Amino acid sequence: MQRKITDNYLTLLREFYTPGTKVVLIEMDDKQAPPVGTVGEVIHVDDIGTIHVKWENGSTLGVVPGEDRIKAVDKVVTVCGGERKIWEKREEAIAFFQSCVLNSEGSEQSRYFKVYMALLGGSGVCRDR
Repeated sequence: MQRKITDNYLTLLREFYTPGTKVVLIEMDDKQAPPVGTVGEVIHVDDIGTIHVKWENGSTLGVVPGEDRIKAVDKVVTVCGGERKIWEKREEAIAFFQSCVLNSEGSEQSRYFKVYMALLGGSGVCRDR
């Protein structure tokens, strides 16, 4: 069965899973899948949204979003005040939002605090709502 993928979703996948992004395998229902916990490096995202990964065990089995699960290592997305940003290092995002919390007040501080807490909680996508 062919998956239906929108251009917007494909763009988001390619923005987040850029070549070289380190990922860890969470779940893959394939008898040739690397073991859960295997780390790999993204090679590219193809036109149907498959994320091609070079796994540390030598496999290059692709990840199918919606069927398989991976997590980017250390990479995080924040959405705050309508602005979406991809951070290569979670620690940089945490430092930025901590500073924003300390240097703001009211509803602005509340928005920053929500993102900050999501970052500390380990979320991959951290939003202000």
